[in-house]
Parts: sequence; C-alpha cells; structure tokens
Amino acid sequence: MTLKYLVTGATGGLGAGVLSYLAATLPSGEYAAASSREENRKQFEDRGIAFRVVNYEDPLSMESSFQDVENLLFVSTNTFDVEKRRKQHQSVVDAANKMNVWYTSLAFGGYESNSKADVQQAHLMTEEMMRQTKLNYTSVREGLYVDAFPVFMGWYPSTSTVYLPSDGPVAFTLREELAEATARLMIRGGHDREIVLITAQQTITFSEIVDLINETTARQVQFKLVSPEEFVKLKADDEGGKPEGFFKALVSWYDGISKGETSTIDPLMADLLGRDPVSPRDAIRKFLTEDRDYEWHQNYLKRG
Repeated sequence: MTLKYLVTGATGGLGAGVLSYLAATLPSGEYAAASSREENRKQFEDRGIAFRVVNYEDPLSMESSFQDVENLLFVSTNTFDVEKRRKQHQSVVDAANKMNVWYTSLAFGGYESNSKADVQQAHLMTEEMMRQTKLNYTSVREGLYVDAFPVFMGWYPSTSTVYLPSDGPVAFTLREELAEATARLMIRGGHDREIVLITAQQTITFSEIVDLINETTARQVQFKLVSPEEFVKLKADDEGGKPEGFFKALVSWYDGISKGETSTIDPLMADLLGRDPVSPRDAIRKFLTEDRDYEWHQNYLKRG
C-alpha cells in the first residue's frame, strides 16, 4: 500500500505542525510520522498515527521506512557538526531516490545561493546534493521563526540593553503558519526541482522589535549597535549559558541580515494559506501580551 506522506522530525516543532495539519485534513492511511527513536512510536500510535523509524545514520532503516512512500518531508538534522550533517543528509538523499522530497531549508539569501551565514551552509550543501541527482525535490526555504526572536535578539526578560552588530530587516514568520503552508504545499504538489520561499509578507528590524517590547510590556529596554568583536565579548556571561562559539557563528548571521539576506518576501505563503500570514509585528505583540516575560527554549543551553 502506498503511503502518500511521511513526515520526518515529527517530534520537533515544524515537523509536528506539518503532521498535525495532515492529520486534520487527510484520511489516516495517507500519512505517517517518522523519528529516529523507536521509543517515540507509542505517542503517535496512541493518536492513531502510523509510525516509521527513520535514522539518518542508518541507511538500512531508511531503505525499509521509505518503501512505497510518495512524498517525504525531509527535516534537516540539528547537529552543529558539519561533516556529520553532510553524511546524514547524503544518506537521506541516496535513500530517497524514488519519491518526491520536500526539504526544509532556510530563507537566508532569499532565492540566491551565495549566503555566507553559518546557519545556511548546511542547507546550501544539501540543496547541491539534491541538484546533483535525478531526485524530484523541492527545497522549501522557510522564513526565520518569529517565535524565536529572543534568540536572534539575545533578549531575556531581564535584559535592559540589547547589543547587536546589525539592525537589518527580517521577514520573521510564525512557525505554526510555516508548518501549515508547508503541508499545503506538499498536498498541492508541483515546484519540481525548484527552490521556493515561504515567508511573512512584512519585515521588521531589531530596533523596531525593541520598541515593540517597550510598548507592549512597559519596559525601557535600550538598543545599541556594536562591533562584531564587542558583541562576542559582551556575550561572555550569556544568561542562557551559550558558549562563545555560538556567538561567533551568529556574527555571520548578522552580516547576512545587514546585507538584506532575510528581507526577501514572497506571495507564495499567502497563496498557500488563502489569507495574509500573521505579520512579525502582530506575532511578537501577541507573544508579549500573553506573557510579558516571553521566552524561547533555544535561548537557554541549560535550565536550572
């Protein structure tokens, strides 16, 4: 029996959102969840969702789990080890040669493929892997999560001054809507061997976000531009416990942002949703109205 949609990363935020939309829209026999851990099976099967183990480091597991699958949501692995990620992604590309692959990339650089942002390099590498094959793929360049704005800002509820080396525009996009749009894109089909961009329809700068924090929470947070070197130095005692290497990598992100790499918007997301996506300003205002001390989990390496 053919399985129309297999969703990897089904325990993560984006993958879980795609799966939820498919579950609310399609007959249960048309989709399945995938994770690298067998122990995750029960949580899906208890919900009536079929489950397959897909371990990017185990080609045999993929050979078995990819059998009779028409469409694969290929969620990028989250390791920071570039060589490990290259091997993992190459294994997926090699195993997925008989299906339509929807790869979750990132929107640094818009439609261009020359971004130097550290976070984009694995995505560009994977896109090139797929391009060198006969694989029927679509690289879905997703807008940066507006939900994660505290990470991009280095902002915590206790922060009195935000220090950054850039104040460029970002088409921050709500993760929940990215998941819905990605699911709708998979169902609609098309865009074979193409790069597509799904983003909100507006941008916002970091200084504008600081103004919004103050407006919404009655804080008096300051915003200051600093050199990349000073930025890294100021993060030596990061409240979230993130290491120096993380902030050194962030410098390349901010350089890309200052060059306009995150400012490209595209009407595709609105077309897929059948409505205007939530603007970054409205999303952040809602987060802070519901919780003036809004936090994002990835801002904290270790929690007490």
